[in-house]
Amino acid sequence: MSKPGIFTSPTGKNYTVTFLLITSLFFLWAVCNGMIDVMDKHFQDFLHLSKSQSANVQFAHYLGYFLMALPAGWLARRLGYKGGIIVGLMMVAIGCLWFIPATKISAFWAFLLGVCVISMGLTFLETIANPYTTVLGAPQFAAVRINLAQSANGVGWILGPIIGGLFFYADPGIHKDHETSGSQKASIENCQPCQQKKADVTKDLANQKSKLHKHHLLVDPGAGSESCASCTAKSDSWLKNEIAKVDGKCHVCISAAHQTVWIPYAVIAAVVILLSFIFMKADIPDIVNEDDYHLDDSVPVVHKSIWAHGHFTGAVISQFVYVAAQAGIFSFFINYIVEDMPALTATMKESWSFLVGGSSGSEFRDGAWYTTEQGATKLLSIFGFSLFLLGRFTGAGLLNKIAAHKALGLYALANVILMMLIVSKLGWISVVALFLSFFFMSIMFPTIFALGIHGLGSKSKVASSFIVMAIMGGALLPKLMGKLGDDYGMSAGFAVPAVCFLIIALYGGLWTKLSGCEGLLGKLPNKGH
Repeated sequence: MSKPGIFTSPTGKNYTVTFLLITSLFFLWAVCNGMIDVMDKHFQDFLHLSKSQSANVQFAHYLGYFLMALPAGWLARRLGYKGGIIVGLMMVAIGCLWFIPATKISAFWAFLLGVCVISMGLTFLETIANPYTTVLGAPQFAAVRINLAQSANGVGWILGPIIGGLFFYADPGIHKDHETSGSQKASIENCQPCQQKKADVTKDLANQKSKLHKHHLLVDPGAGSESCASCTAKSDSWLKNEIAKVDGKCHVCISAAHQTVWIPYAVIAAVVILLSFIFMKADIPDIVNEDDYHLDDSVPVVHKSIWAHGHFTGAVISQFVYVAAQAGIFSFFINYIVEDMPALTATMKESWSFLVGGSSGSEFRDGAWYTTEQGATKLLSIFGFSLFLLGRFTGAGLLNKIAAHKALGLYALANVILMMLIVSKLGWISVVALFLSFFFMSIMFPTIFALGIHGLGSKSKVASSFIVMAIMGGALLPKLMGKLGDDYGMSAGFAVPAVCFLIIALYGGLWTKLSGCEGLLGKLPNKGH
């Protein structure tokens, strides 16, 4: 009989192949999540949405998690883990394939439906895969296996925005008359299709004024609408709104880029369908008993309501605001980079182009070089999610030396300070603060999870479901962040995650009092996001 090892159970069963298959799911859902996080700005441009309206992408995303958190666990227990994984994969495939007709429909609701269905499928995969990795070998190597699997998750987070950016902010290059020498893009005054669009707007304005005139004649037959301040204000406001839809960017180029949105989702659908067939043929044993992997087996079964435990209730609240902060920062990262990041100097431009993709990563406007949406998606991957992954690696070592609630409190407090630096609009200092926030967010989801279910014994699986459902915060609070961004500028919107991180810092500081325990050292949960 083989000795117990990382992928070998005490009975001698080797689960290496099974582990690799399960790890592929970590990579898959991270890529999907990373792509969703860069969709907001695309819909703002193409569908002419405000920031608060585009935040419905996150609402639909986290609504899917919320709706399926409990049903996924229930169905997985009845179908078995293999069956649950296949159901999750097929739901992801259906959601991805829906993007093909959604692109033709070109209505916001159609894209939101696809995002929600994909998230429902991902809920199955996350509910099953996270705990499953911990039992695919000797118990003493459970933490090693979950960290290996989460490494694939981190790589997916990095690649997701890059893939999404290539298609959501593609530069079709279909208008030669819309380009000038070098990499500088011409304004829409040099693009005939855009000029035609403006001509159409002017024609529509004449019709609008005619309608206003008819309305005005009913009120004052002796005067024309041109001499009425009210009618003139209405027509001017209407014209301003219509011109804003095409001003500053090539409307036709944006439309052409929009037609490529379905491509990465079609590819993912094909990969997911292939994975489904592989899992059908694979040996995926149902060896997991959920009662066996709660955090602390030495704690007796708790008989009173889990809501009577302050550290659990606090964890639900903290997870709600954490995911809200994470979703808001990830979603509006592109808006912040495009709108509030300082202009690039001539010296910085050369090295910057190498990092963010050459001419497509920056554009010349208002007499200076600025980062484009496509450049911002690459910065999100290269710096943002790389720091997030680094934080998870280093955080695992830190939690073996510092009590988890103290580490959580310190990281949260650091992010409060970083958010206020962003709100203060301090130029490059604020930009650096935004990137550093990714590092300090890294340990929060799993650490809050561990602190919340600590000591709950067999009721930890029920507690886990509620903590997973708390990610609904990612659907709600980003809308407030977007509203502040619409009214006061994107920097002001980061006041929302600042408040969220302050609540998490308070939870970390009060955890010992809420739980009645001295601290949780060196124990990571079997969940991650």
